Amino acid sequence: MEFRGRVVRSAGPRRAPRDASEFAPPSRFTLFLRRAFVRLSKPPLSRLGLVLLLALFVGTGAYGAVRGGHMEAWTAAAREAGDAVARGFGFGIVQIEISGNRYLSREELLARAGITEQTSLLLLNAEGVRATLKEDARVADATVRKLYPDRLEIAIEEREGFARWQRGGKLHLIARDGTVLESDIRSRHIDLPLVVGAGAAPKAAAFLDLIARFPAVREEVRAGVFVAERRWNLRLKNGIDVRLPEEDPALALERLVQLDRSRQLMSRDLAVIDLRVPEQVSVGLSDEAAAALKQKTPKRRGADS
Repeated sequence: MEFRGRVVRSAGPRRAPRDASEFAPPSRFTLFLRRAFVRLSKPPLSRLGLVLLLALFVGTGAYGAVRGGHMEAWTAAAREAGDAVARGFGFGIVQIEISGNRYLSREELLARAGITEQTSLLLLNAEGVRATLKEDARVADATVRKLYPDRLEIAIEEREGFARWQRGGKLHLIARDGTVLESDIRSRHIDLPLVVGAGAAPKAAAFLDLIARFPAVREEVRAGVFVAERRWNLRLKNGIDVRLPEEDPALALERLVQLDRSRQLMSRDLAVIDLRVPEQVSVGLSDEAAAALKQKTPKRRGADS
């Protein structure tokens, strides 16, 4: 109610709406500039006066910040004040359109870009936002467009999970170009191909494309093991290790397919199929097969019993 020209309000604390967002309070410098903006926006002073006043405070503040060693804090305060002024002229961000994101949420992208309700479109560095978004390994590319006076468009191209990479006992999710998207993924993405060893991540795409040319082999492969960062071994689902040469592994895989058709080589009780020497195939028996063979081998006369 009114009393002697004054409005009497409750002395209790004012409650914020339930869905209201909490932000850090503006600095004293920002509050001062807001008051100055309101005063200078009234006639008869023109907007030129506001610009001149801002230039004066920016110059004075920058000089004091450099001399006092507070440049970072001053820069943040100046940016905050500049955004406040720009919003006062109608350049606040009212609408943000984000497209292309499947795994990254809207909140993650805006937080990564440093865009808040206080950010103005006028002072937003679109190229800087793009570069910041691309620092996230999951973002292959980004496009940022400012549509004046108050709209912002962000288009994202995300990297897809391509394979699992095992190194040091941990599994990592990698993109086709070898970029690590997630670390220590445990049992997730179990359907993706597995490559093992140091240096395997950037070589995985070429290796898996090669194996895909031989469906009969691909169906039997459990993992590709990169050996000494030079060549690949195939670890088959039945435990056999197929050793491929460093040069022309495609030719070795062709021989493997032919031998499997004629002799069912990949189904035998073997430990190793060595294809590293051209025109030559060496095999090693598994421990069980070697023991069985030893029992079946007749002893020579005169041998110790």
